[in-house]
Amino acid sequence: MASSPTDAAVALTRLGLGARPGEIDRVAADPRGWATAQIRRQGAPQPSGQFADTAERVAQYIDYQSDAGLARRDRRAAAPATADAAPSPAPAPGMPDAADPQAVARREARQAARRDITQDTAQEFLARAQLGATTDDGFAERWALFWSNALTVSAAKFASGAFVGQYEREAIRPHVFGRFEDLVLAAEQHPAMLLYLDQARSVGPDSMAGARRNAGLNENLAREMMELHTVGADGGYTQGDVTELARALTGWSIPAARDQRQPNRPRRARNMAAQAEPGPDGFVFRANVHEPGARTVMGKTYPAAGLAQGQAILRDLARHPATAKRLSCRLAAHFVADDPPPALVARLETAWTRSGGDLAQVARALIDAPETWTPQPAKIKTPYDFIVSAHRALGTRPQRVQPLRQALLDMGQPPFSPPSPEGWPDTAADWAGPDALVKRLNWSRNAADLAQASDPNAVAAAALGPRLGERTCLAVARAESRPEALTLLFMSPEFQRR
Repeated sequence: MASSPTDAAVALTRLGLGARPGEIDRVAADPRGWATAQIRRQGAPQPSGQFADTAERVAQYIDYQSDAGLARRDRRAAAPATADAAPSPAPAPGMPDAADPQAVARREARQAARRDITQDTAQEFLARAQLGATTDDGFAERWALFWSNALTVSAAKFASGAFVGQYEREAIRPHVFGRFEDLVLAAEQHPAMLLYLDQARSVGPDSMAGARRNAGLNENLAREMMELHTVGADGGYTQGDVTELARALTGWSIPAARDQRQPNRPRRARNMAAQAEPGPDGFVFRANVHEPGARTVMGKTYPAAGLAQGQAILRDLARHPATAKRLSCRLAAHFVADDPPPALVARLETAWTRSGGDLAQVARALIDAPETWTPQPAKIKTPYDFIVSAHRALGTRPQRVQPLRQALLDMGQPPFSPPSPEGWPDTAADWAGPDALVKRLNWSRNAADLAQASDPNAVAAAALGPRLGERTCLAVARAESRPEALTLLFMSPEFQRR
């Protein structure tokens, strides 16, 4: 199939994260081949850096939780015994009595543990942005970011945020070119998802633990599994199906401090759990909180089988035709147009169905589809995509996490913190409002002031290639200064769209 510099520019901006200097020329010989070559069974590239894996983060999180429990005990011990007790100087809210050195030490240890986890997560986000700004595998990176968002967890909640970097590195990236059912199973069983959607607190009412505790069923994970992760709200399920799935998922949890105090218990739990990525310490199946009995979901009955029961239901949901249709539409809308071409959706759905949910085949169908290569850009970049693409255009990468975090916060897309389980929105209406464009303009001015690029005209030509319009080309050439020229480039319609 004939190719052109226009196809290369489309490939790098629509399928990737933007062109780096000289990249359009390198890709022009075979833009489709450039994208197809990135479809590898080992998954998407990983950010570089030394970060805790899930097992290490579980241990850190358990320590943090233990410190939190001791802090609560300290506060209860410091509380007056009766309402008639003589008043005494009260510590600040949430603070232990300063006269108790051990309590103070525990509080400080807890604060330090939380701070260390938060800072480590921030550095992981910076490493991810640096990968986006420098990688030669822009399509694989965009593909991984899509699935991370489709199966969202959020650092807006500290418990899940403690694991969000590990989640993306260990549950998402290795599986994005494998079978969807393996990807979704790894995602649902990761501590980030189990904590984000409160699954670790769900207890079967008729389980051994349910009969002893004042605890009950939590349907959050089951509902989002069906509504957002697989078949969708129009997939034909009922509220009864959600409840039945929630019962089947009871027992899906993460290690806790009490497991360390009872050495035999976690071993039995691990033996009962079919381990998936990220490893043996990231997921625990607790048989004593699992709701006994058979479950019926979307017309199919699943016999009592402990952990395997919930896994079987999830795999069937992943293979359901409604899942193929819904996620094919979402892929087409993400990569090509807010209102995706029906022919493209049909191509992706056919590839998904025929391959049994092989995401490598779905990715190839996207690359091969003629609708993917229309030269007219139809998507607005998200703030993250915009910042990464600007760094790519300049041949630089983000150096410090705080300016990156603040810029994304200003533009409405704070790091690792989508506002709901639906993930970040993906349409022009969500990102192209007047205030949002002002925030992008402010960032563009700051970035242009700091840029070392000597020739804005060369930057524009290398970043956009044949997509660079005459009007923008003239505006950049006639700008009164280098910062003004780069600002005009970054805010141009060609650069803002992909």
